[in-house]
Amino acid sequence: MLRVAEETVQFVSALLAAGRRRRRTRAGRRALGCYRQAVLVLRWFLDGTRLAQLVADNEIGSSTAYRYLHEGIDRCSVAGPTVRADRPERRMDLSWSGKHAAHGGNGQVIAVLDGLADRGDEDNGRR
Repeated sequence: MLRVAEETVQFVSALLAAGRRRRRTRAGRRALGCYRQAVLVLRWFLDGTRLAQLVADNEIGSSTAYRYLHEGIDRCSVAGPTVRADRPERRMDLSWSGKHAAHGGNGQVIAVLDGLADRGDEDNGRR
């Protein structure tokens, strides 16, 4: 169960549909419809669902899942509340970096040097 309002899923779905129309994607050519793609992207963002689980749940390949995530992250942009100083009638996209002149985001990961996750008491100190 995805803990997000239905309006949010519909909104992201509409953004994805608009992107497909801009790219002139023909109907029936994608493994998932816009709604299911929106759910996939939101599950990844909100619940941190692993890609392997998203692939299994949607019966798609991992490359398709990566492509769908990329579309959901980078291609669905909405003008945010930031007002431009030089043109107050226009608003800036919240994910646009003026410094780098590109869309961007910051993904942070916590990892250990040996590549193994802390298992706590499960292994009782045995390695």
